[in-house]
Amino acid sequence: MEVELTKNEIIDMFHQLSKEHGLKITPQRTIIYQELLKTKYHPTADDIYKRIIKKIPNISFDTVNRTLLTFSKIGITNVVEGYGQPKRYDPDMETHHHFRCIQCNSIIDFHNKDFDNITVPEEINKQFTVINKKVVLEGLCSKCKRR
Repeated sequence: MEVELTKNEIIDMFHQLSKEHGLKITPQRTIIYQELLKTKYHPTADDIYKRIIKKIPNISFDTVNRTLLTFSKIGITNVVEGYGQPKRYDPDMETHHHFRCIQCNSIIDFHNKDFDNITVPEEINKQFTVINKKVVLEGLCSKCKRR
């Protein structure tokens, strides 16, 4: 049974992971993380930048981009599979999988216990150390399917 974290618990986790990795908790980093949490989709750095520039007019795109990359390196957020598009970020660190529309590039989260427990092929286990398993399904979302 998965327990859903409260917003305060998520922010506490952000602070804890930041401290563990020697990352100062600045107002800019906090706002970037809060904006990431507010999204219902998987935003790009540019999406987050456009939201933050309204609150912090002197913040640069480079600061937002580097901060998001740092967050992904220390486990605060995930980078969603790119497929040649700009990196997209996912603040949901709980086990889940993605459906990607091949027409509009929307990415939808879904949960499936069978996919969570997928067996890694032995030839992969012999050659590599698997640290994460995610399933990405591709097809047409309901909006594109209707077109």
